[in-house]
Amino acid sequence: MATADDVRNALKTVEDPEIHMDIITLELVYDIQVNDGVVYIKMTLTTPACPYGPQLLEEVKQKVRALEGVKDVELELTFVPPWQPSEELRAMFGV
Repeated sequence: MATADDVRNALKTVEDPEIHMDIITLELVYDIQVNDGVVYIKMTLTTPACPYGPQLLEEVKQKVRALEGVKDVELELTFVPPWQPSEELRAMFGV
């Protein structure tokens, strides 16, 4: 049975195509819950107008569905709060 840590590790392999960094490091994932094989993920994108949004969300679902014991993936996309890079991320970006 997959755990929240398993899901988090799988999502570390999902890279934002514009920034070339994984969505966990980018802090785009706000919440992960696993209940009886159903994985709930609450996440955001760097911007509501992200041109790669649909592609990124589909990759998230594919990676999580591939985990042992996952029956379904429920993905909630939110922009509240809007994504803001942390101080650490801003330093990595050089801003």
